[in-house]
Amino acid sequence: MSPECDESAAAQHDPEQDRFDWALIVRNTVLVVVLFIFLWLLFNVELPSADRLRDMIDSWGWAAWLVFIGIYALVAMTPIPVTVMAVTAGLLFGVIDGTVLSVIGVLLGCWGGYWLARGLGRQVTVKMLGTRARTVERHLDQAGLEAIVVLRLLPGFPYWPVNYGSGAFGVGQRDFLIGSALAVIPGQLSLVAVGALISNPNIFTGTTVAVSWAIVLVMTVLAYWRWKAARPKGE
Repeated sequence: MSPECDESAAAQHDPEQDRFDWALIVRNTVLVVVLFIFLWLLFNVELPSADRLRDMIDSWGWAAWLVFIGIYALVAMTPIPVTVMAVTAGLLFGVIDGTVLSVIGVLLGCWGGYWLARGLGRQVTVKMLGTRARTVERHLDQAGLEAIVVLRLLPGFPYWPVNYGSGAFGVGQRDFLIGSALAVIPGQLSLVAVGALISNPNIFTGTTVAVSWAIVLVMTVLAYWRWKAARPKGE
């Protein structure tokens, strides 16, 4: 075989293509595993009641706050609602400490979901989001930070589609973290305060509940207006 033929055969066989194929196989495998875990969690896993969760975490003694943050971060990466975790923080740690721990835990989980989606890619994440994909993409388009705040504050809208959608649809990490923090802090405070009020009813916790929910409402309206203003006219 002539040197020219050898060079031609080498040119036709690109080692980079082999690596790409392996990456595709790994990515598809991760997709199947993640989808299976999410579906299983969604239909089979339910968090314990706030009282039982409080007893479980409290049994860890001095390490309870580390355990709580770790559990909260994992929950925030899944479709499991985070409400029970925030209320438990109020029951277990009070308004101030509970809010700090809840914000740390939920932001770590949200950040983890964001980078997981970045790693899996857009097409894979769209399949994971299912029917929520269009809603998330429509809100995030053209107005990342404002849209993050709006989606975080929407009543009944879970955190996980925002985490994965932001990573998949190109929202910058800075906008994602700032927008998440702006919405998560008052949102978590409002839920933690409810738990603290149940555990220790007093004027301070009652006032905190009322004020924090009012802040969440005002922020939702303001963020929605800013999001609408940031989008191209006619949409």
